[in-house]
Amino acid sequence: MEQSATSLGGSVTETLATLLAPVDAELARRYPGDPGTRQPVHTVYVPAHDLTADTVRSWGARALDALDEHAPDAESFGQVLGLDGELAETVYARVRAKLESEPVEDLRVDFEDGYRGRSAAEEDADAARAARLLAEAHADGSAPPGFGIRMKCMEAAVRERGIRTLDIFLTALVRQGPPPAGLVLTLPKVTYPEQVSALDVLLSRFERTHQLPHGALGFEIQVETSQAVLGPDGTVTLARMIDAARGRARGLHYGTFDYSAALGVAAAHQSSDHPAADHAKSVMQVAAAGTGVRLSDGSSNVLPVGGTPKVHEAWRLHYGLVRRALARAYWQGWDMHPAQLPTRYAAVFAFHRELLPAAASRLAAYANSTPGQVLDEPATARALSAQLLRGLDCGALDIGEVARQSGLTRADLEAFAAPGPAAGKPAD
Repeated sequence: MEQSATSLGGSVTETLATLLAPVDAELARRYPGDPGTRQPVHTVYVPAHDLTADTVRSWGARALDALDEHAPDAESFGQVLGLDGELAETVYARVRAKLESEPVEDLRVDFEDGYRGRSAAEEDADAARAARLLAEAHADGSAPPGFGIRMKCMEAAVRERGIRTLDIFLTALVRQGPPPAGLVLTLPKVTYPEQVSALDVLLSRFERTHQLPHGALGFEIQVETSQAVLGPDGTVTLARMIDAARGRARGLHYGTFDYSAALGVAAAHQSSDHPAADHAKSVMQVAAAGTGVRLSDGSSNVLPVGGTPKVHEAWRLHYGLVRRALARAYWQGWDMHPAQLPTRYAAVFAFHRELLPAAASRLAAYANSTPGQVLDEPATARALSAQLLRGLDCGALDIGEVARQSGLTRADLEAFAAPGPAAGKPAD
């Protein structure tokens, strides 16, 4: 074996380690990577006064009714969305099964834009009732994987009301037990990092009052203003907002219509595929990358209601917007009507099923160090694994078919997807 020589003594390693120790700590704190937990494919918004114990089941039933009326079989559904043959059959069957078993993946009870005309006493009662209903659903297993409320924003006109509603909701919730794992709060219309800091202060005090661990309560930041993207000093405000949350930020959610209106986009052109929306979401994506904060697209306000031609038109639009978002790595979006659920899940399922063969083949080649047509690096292996895990989590894929095509178990996929400088290969 050829001998190797060095010119620098071991002390240089120690010197550089000391020099870079603050940077190492900062990287670990600011950029821990994806948490590795399930991300919902959507968030469903329901006005607080409309919430009932039957809301989730009702949304699933109404979505199935829409399918029965406007696309009663795989062929007709496939014709609407441009899906052919076996893919149409598989997607249609999985969509129906999803709507029967888990129609909503993430539920947000809305005390903001969707909640109007209620007195202070009624809002107090609605906040307490929402906590009770969500706690009961979590206890009996009928709650969706994610749930929470959207409070009013931190602007002066509604700040006190928003704080009170959040306090009532959380107080009633923790009286039922520790905060559920799926609990997420949403802070809308954020313009300054100090508003994020204010919510962090509020939640810290609540945690101390109820002897909860620091960080037990997290929240999403809704991006609905131009100031949230670009500050008056020319810097990206979103990055400072994530930092201001002190580890509580769970997601950045794009608000399609408030943001578009803030930029003066005409109502007829306000959509999640407008260039202004693409710019905002690209900035969101870069600001959140590596932080563990996840991204969500907004909603479509063209609802699948009315006669069958109108429903089909809205379905095609919604399906196309969701597919477009998925291709841009916006894995989550908002749904505002039960009849949007069929096309949400159809788009997500078709996306993952179409990508399965190539993803499984490439990952198998990487895992076995087998030369293939594509030379994948560790970062790509991480992305391929994360993609397959997303498909498994939402019901687009089954572990059996993934294992057959890739030779990998779920534990293998999780090992590849784990954050770090390189995708770790599964242990033998």
